[in-house]
Amino acid sequence: MARVVLVTGGNLGDMRPRLQTAQKLINDRIGAVMRCSHRYTSDAWGFDSADEFTNQVLVVDTDLAPEAVLFEVQKIERELGRDRRAEQAAKEASGARYCSRVIDIDILFYDNLVIDTPDLVIPHPLMQERDFVLRPLYELMKEFRHPVLGKTIGELRAELAEAEGRTR
Repeated sequence: MARVVLVTGGNLGDMRPRLQTAQKLINDRIGAVMRCSHRYTSDAWGFDSADEFTNQVLVVDTDLAPEAVLFEVQKIERELGRDRRAEQAAKEASGARYCSRVIDIDILFYDNLVIDTPDLVIPHPLMQERDFVLRPLYELMKEFRHPVLGKTIGELRAELAEAEGRTR
């Protein structure tokens, strides 16, 4: 049994029921959701949007291999309305790296494994730059040590707050 940490989120439509459905599907298909953070809202990151994002972190016990978790996560995203082709077209039209989306599910950690393949990078390579990830992660596992950076989630969040000139 492995412990996988996921972040769910999006900014289009009614996010509360969509995140609840995502959590149920994750529980049914990936493994038992052991803990979940509160839902947090934030401005878009990396692009401009009038719609706030809502994010939540889930801690899941799974028997699936990391690649199988990725497969199931992407399947759940599609079932909940994510259209990666439409997103790509929107990004190309705007010139932005990111765009609004109905759902996004990212793998943050899979135990303490470090994976770097063309299809899967764990730990998530940008989490330390994103308070919308660190904030709910801090709620659940502030003492967890990032297996690549060697710092706790609390330390990463404090460093990000200092870099952005704000307090937690």
